[in-house]
Amino acid sequence: MLTDQDIDKLTSVLASKNDIQEIKVDLEGLKELVQGLIVSSDSLSKSISEFTVEYAAISNQLSRHDQWIRQIAEKLDLKLAS
Repeated sequence: MLTDQDIDKLTSVLASKNDIQEIKVDLEGLKELVQGLIVSSDSLSKSISEFTVEYAAISNQLSRHDQWIRQIAEKLDLKLAS
């Protein structure tokens, strides 16, 4: 049989309903924070992907222009400075 003293010891160690409610509130806030971070991470990932594609297109265009300029210089017998 448990005595009052045993019950007092148990209640000092075990979580109360208020403790559990506080944990639930904290977890809800944490859940919202994590969801916000996921949305931000997805947004950054999308932006990086778009910039990568744009950079590849610009790099390709620059290479093409460089090739055209070299062809024009060769046809006109011009020396390009390095």
